[in-house]
Amino acid sequence: MTGFATGQTGTGLPHSVFLRRLAGTAEPPGLEPRLGRAAFLVLRLVDLLGPGHDGLHPDAFRYQRIATERCCRDLPPTSTEANHLLGLVEGTDHAFRQSDVTLVLPALFAYGHFLEDELRLEEALDVLDEALHVGGETMPTEDGIVLRLRRARVLRMLNSFDAAEQAYAEGGALAGATGDTHSELLSRIGRAETLRGRGNLPAAETGLRAALAEAEAGQDRYAQALAHQGIAVVLSTSGRPHEAIPHLWRAFQLYDDEQPRIRALGDMGALLLLVGDVAGAEHALRAVVHKGGSGEVVDNAMIELMHCASYRRDRVGFERWRERCEARRDDMPPNILVDFTLKAGIGWARFGQFARGERVLASALEIADDGGLHEFAFRIDRIRAGLRDCQEAAAEPVVETEALREVSDALARLEV
Repeated sequence: MTGFATGQTGTGLPHSVFLRRLAGTAEPPGLEPRLGRAAFLVLRLVDLLGPGHDGLHPDAFRYQRIATERCCRDLPPTSTEANHLLGLVEGTDHAFRQSDVTLVLPALFAYGHFLEDELRLEEALDVLDEALHVGGETMPTEDGIVLRLRRARVLRMLNSFDAAEQAYAEGGALAGATGDTHSELLSRIGRAETLRGRGNLPAAETGLRAALAEAEAGQDRYAQALAHQGIAVVLSTSGRPHEAIPHLWRAFQLYDDEQPRIRALGDMGALLLLVGDVAGAEHALRAVVHKGGSGEVVDNAMIELMHCASYRRDRVGFERWRERCEARRDDMPPNILVDFTLKAGIGWARFGQFARGERVLASALEIADDGGLHEFAFRIDRIRAGLRDCQEAAAEPVVETEALREVSDALARLEV
């Protein structure tokens, strides 16, 4: 099992990012600290497949594998992450027995994808770097392309734009050398998204529209969907939500997998509310809640449904969605928790309960400050300054176009 280390170049204890879950652990420890400890041990086991361990005695590997597996089996069998970890232990065992590191790559890819979906981005990056580390020269070219593009995406989401661009370029070059036009397109779309992340919206839009045209010419549905969704983000960030919504609807139609379809619906619902189409927004958001998906997507949808209800001055609907959100608040990450608290405060003000709204907004500001969420903090300060304006009647739709009407009508007919 040979190879060269392309990941894990940082200093310190490998995979220590997972040990952060143990910070401030109570007694007895909850599930998250136990999962973090198990993930750390599993990845240390995977390390034994990498460079520098060619002479490892089978008994030494067996001892570490048994101890690691025992730790994982102590976790609840209903935990999705625990099952990923057990699969990774099994894949590592097969790879060691067969002297073939490629046998562990599917489990590493799957675990990295799970962590990305859960927005545990630093952990996802650690897992993808581990795949590069143990795979090295033995990794099949197609796996190397996929891995670099996934790694680039996570780096971009972490705002590590230089590293993301390099990974996208590496993946695109490998794809070009093998005639993989689909992955070349994904690389181009990713680099355009990196430009958006840097704030260069005109260049990002130009790149995404060019990639969309090429994807349409090649009838590449997934690349078309990604490009449409990217264009929608650029347009909404540019203050053109009415133009963004039809692109999100087209992305929803083109995606084959349920998870990105649900995300597109959630984004669409938020933008429809922004342009004043409350009925269309509620159709989209209710579909998200009904279909389920990751906790973050459903949390956002319920928060927006609460916001829709207060927008319509529906006190019963507001209370119903607020209570459902409250039941989930302990599991909300800070950015979603502050959004919920902010919109709950706005809701109370819309119903004339200004003192309660002020208290809730003060709590939202504290959450934002504690989490370093400065953009939220600025928004909360502005809203608190004009809190009594929230009681005014809801505005008419800001923009109403034929394209928006078509999307709204289609959402009303959407089968959930």
